[in-house]
Amino acid sequence: MLVDGKWTDNWQPVQKADEKGRFIRQVSGFRNWITPDGSAGPTGEGGFAAEAGRYRLYVALICPWASRALIVRKLKGLENVIPVTVVNPTLTDQGWAFGDYPGADDDPLFGARHMHEIYTRAEPAFTGRATVPVLWDMQRNVMVNNESADIIRMLDTAFEGIVPSDLRLYPADLAPRIDSLNARIYEDLNNGVYRAGFATSQAAYDEAVEGVFAMLDELEGRLTGDYLLGDRLTETDVRTFVTLIRFDAAYHGVFKTNRRQIADYPRLSAYMERILRLPGIAKTVNMDHITRGYYSIKSLNPNGIRPTGPAHIEALLASLT
Repeated sequence: MLVDGKWTDNWQPVQKADEKGRFIRQVSGFRNWITPDGSAGPTGEGGFAAEAGRYRLYVALICPWASRALIVRKLKGLENVIPVTVVNPTLTDQGWAFGDYPGADDDPLFGARHMHEIYTRAEPAFTGRATVPVLWDMQRNVMVNNESADIIRMLDTAFEGIVPSDLRLYPADLAPRIDSLNARIYEDLNNGVYRAGFATSQAAYDEAVEGVFAMLDELEGRLTGDYLLGDRLTETDVRTFVTLIRFDAAYHGVFKTNRRQIADYPRLSAYMERILRLPGIAKTVNMDHITRGYYSIKSLNPNGIRPTGPAHIEALLASLT
């Protein structure tokens, strides 16, 4: 990680743990918002007006948090407004790296070799981990935001004057229900799989796994319509989908969440496929990057052997090409 702008130690997956061995995720530190007129958003400072070609999105295709942003960018038709740079899926001793893998890009702005170099450009004395996604202002050469929950909301509304859309992923009438369900899904499922995989005690692992499968069971029972909140696609569905599509191929094995697969849940499986078949969504899913990345985590898989399959996910993705 970076300490006062200096790389000080080889990358480790466990960012922090509490006294009971529970994994604790780093809090995002850059929280400015792009808005239609450049006024300040809910956090941070103003000065980031929505403009085509001004902002770049750095992502990893392995990463569910980054994939949230990619999916919303696609759903909102912003591909020609916000260019994307994809990092290498293999987690190196210096964290995310650029290039040197099919589907990964070199850094087009600064020729950086690692993502942490982008962070020290944003804040020379930065202390912490260099995470993705990152939204970068190419006009001011500053980092706008590195919190995926913020990024998907600003992409939902900020660029309406440039690319109008009838789709609203965070509609006002559903906002309280979205916020409530998001919080629970994040704790028990989105981050729950990481809490299981990176637990440093049996008790912490057991607690996390119970939460993961309790939430999957609840969601299976909840799905009586097309989406989690009825007949409208919302950001809650995007946030849930990115975990579901990775579950059987990665989390079930490397994170030891192996009580059941998503394939064992008929409604969740149909729901995952329904979202995957929305226009453009399949292009945001790269199973080679996903399995290469997760199975490159040395502390969890020291020999780096990547399993084949699962066959049902391969068949599903093949049916979309």
